[in-house]
Amino acid sequence: MIRRTALIVSGVSAIVAAIIYQPPADLLADSSADALRRSVPVVEAGLGARGVSGEVRMRFVRAGERVAFPLEVRGATLGFRYQWVKVGSTVSADIPRRLDGDTLLAPIEAGFYELVVTRSGIAQRISEPRLAVLVPFEQKFGSSLNGYQIGRYPAEWSHDEQGERPAGFAEVHADQLDLPLTKHIKLRDFLTHDEQTVWPRYVAIDPRVLDKVELVLEELARRRGEEHASFDIEIHSGFRTPLHNADVEGSARDSRHLYGDAADVAIDADGDGRLTLFDAYRVETAVDWVERMHPELAGGLGVYSSRRFATPYCHIDARGERKRWRG
Repeated sequence: MIRRTALIVSGVSAIVAAIIYQPPADLLADSSADALRRSVPVVEAGLGARGVSGEVRMRFVRAGERVAFPLEVRGATLGFRYQWVKVGSTVSADIPRRLDGDTLLAPIEAGFYELVVTRSGIAQRISEPRLAVLVPFEQKFGSSLNGYQIGRYPAEWSHDEQGERPAGFAEVHADQLDLPLTKHIKLRDFLTHDEQTVWPRYVAIDPRVLDKVELVLEELARRRGEEHASFDIEIHSGFRTPLHNADVEGSARDSRHLYGDAADVAIDADGDGRLTLFDAYRVETAVDWVERMHPELAGGLGVYSSRRFATPYCHIDARGERKRWRG
């Protein structure tokens, strides 16, 4: 009887304590915020947003155009809105827009952006891939763009309205050189190696060659029995302005470097810490295999092994048709 009475008293005391005690308001707010976050589906960039290789970390688009940007949403997309925010800041480039598919509207101002998606006040920032909004080619005045000397393209010299030109140029400031283009390539690797010191500088980049180089590295890793590609790679030349290309010994007047779809690379393919002709031959074999598997990335391959070069290297491009040479 005494034990039963004690249990009753204890139970009543617990109920009274629960009624009297109220959790702090901030604790309730935290719990509510956590619950809200858990209720909002996670949004991530889809694998297709990073190219065929899955390693491309920058998309390129002209101002105000629509860009394919596949997303993976762990739940319903209903209620999501998106904005583009400048890299390294919280400055929004445009108004929030409804997220209703994988095709998004690019900002109208040139620059580098990250995607922010928001629902129920919860914002999720997708840092890769980033978006590079280009300055249109048409804004180049004569041979220069905003004080940076680019020169004239063959189509401009010949007044060929249908001749090839880059769609536009990414505007690069000094503090943006280390932005990644791929797992192994940074923005600085594609800038023209001229002697100009003016900023901003401008660069044309075709993402197909970025994808192709990463696929070549994956193939080299596969042939070494490795699951992931991790290589020391030197980019001798990426984009070249027509002005600079004219001073490069042996370069073609309409070199693919002018259009941003070529890269001269030296890769330690066998991992012995040296760059030799055998590395270049391994790269050559890997390029052939990649083009066989991905004919949409067909292009040129030049193996340069002359003694006049400090190390052997390979020219890789994605011009759309197969070309081979040695230099």
